[in-house]
Order: sequence, then C-alpha cells, then structure tokens
Amino acid sequence: MGRNKKWVQIGIFAIVLIIGVFTIITNLSASASKKYPQQGEKATNFSLVGLDGQTHELSDYKGKVVLVNFWGTFCPPCKEEMPDLQKQYDKWKSQGVVFLEVNVDKNKVTVQGFMEQYKLNMPVLLDANEVVRKLYGVMDYPTTFFIGTDGKIAVKKIGQMEESFIDETLSSLVSKS
Repeated sequence: MGRNKKWVQIGIFAIVLIIGVFTIITNLSASASKKYPQQGEKATNFSLVGLDGQTHELSDYKGKVVLVNFWGTFCPPCKEEMPDLQKQYDKWKSQGVVFLEVNVDKNKVTVQGFMEQYKLNMPVLLDANEVVRKLYGVMDYPTTFFIGTDGKIAVKKIGQMEESFIDETLSSLVSKS
C-alpha cells in the first residue's frame, strides 16, 4: 500500500504541475496579445469628459504636441509632480502644447477640491471607470505619454517627472514640429 501511495502522490503532483505550467503560459500569452500603445506607435484615440464639463477627444488635438498624464489624488508622486506640470502648462500652452491630465479618482468633488487646494488650472479629464487607463495599459501612477505632432507616442514616462524632464521633452517635440 505504501508503494502505491507514493505513485498516487507523484501522479497528483505531476497533474498539478502541468495545470500550473498551462495556466502560466495561458496568462502570459493573453497579456502579450493585449496591444497597448507603445513608444513610436500611434496614440490610441479616446474621449473623456473634463472637469469643465466638455468632452475632450485626443483626435481633436491632431497636429499638436500633447502631454497625457495619468494620475490620482491618492498618489503621493502625482501630488509632488503637479506643481511642475502646472509651471510647464503655463509655459507651453501659448505655444499650442496641449496638456490632458487624466484623473482616475472615483469622486469628481475630490478632484475639484484637489485642483483648488493646489491652485491648478490644467485641463483635467475624468476616467473614473478607468476605461482609458486600461486602453493605455497604465499600471503605475503617474504615467505620462508625450505625443508628437504626428500623433505618435514619442516618450512614455512611468513615475514622477522633474520639471526639467518635462521641459526638455516638450522642447524637443516642439522643435521637431
């Protein structure tokens, strides 16, 4: 009986191992088949309502340099980079650079309060259902996409940005246009 018990255990282990390997391969191939826009590729169009009540569609800004920043009020690095983004928005808006701050908070009032508290006036788009976040495959906050006048993603930056990085990246894109 002891011998058979050992073979039964080995058989069960082999089956569990095969199922585990199959699950891992299936999940890896499923995530690899999801196509998120990457650096050098055309930015996927989206449409969101902003805090201003207007609908903003990425394609409305065709031919312009666009900065799309995914953030949340719950995110400390997002809060830290907001003053730098605001300074750069103030600098570049007169040159036609578009800033779209895509917020993923669930509560519009929280976002409005945050913008008022930090004296921010950049265009904020509300992605409470995280449709656009998922469309772009954003997993970490903040994540920023710099889109050139050709509609392609020139730079994808995950994590907090320094003001100098924002300025240098936008300067490069504007000079190419």
